[in-house]
Amino acid sequence: MSNNTMNTHSVNEVSTDVNISKKSQILSAAILGFVIMIGVGLSPMEVAHNAAHDTRHSFAFPCH
Repeated sequence: MSNNTMNTHSVNEVSTDVNISKKSQILSAAILGFVIMIGVGLSPMEVAHNAAHDTRHSFAFPCH
């Protein structure tokens, strides 16, 4: 019986760790998205355009 109790306890710990990990990933993604949105939103238009243009070229995607 004690072995079953240990396995149940281990499953609960793993489940809790996964929930914490999932929450931290969601929070990290939200913070990163907010920083990118504010960074692009407050930057001069020429800077945002050049960054997007250079990114397209780095992926070998033609844009002209």
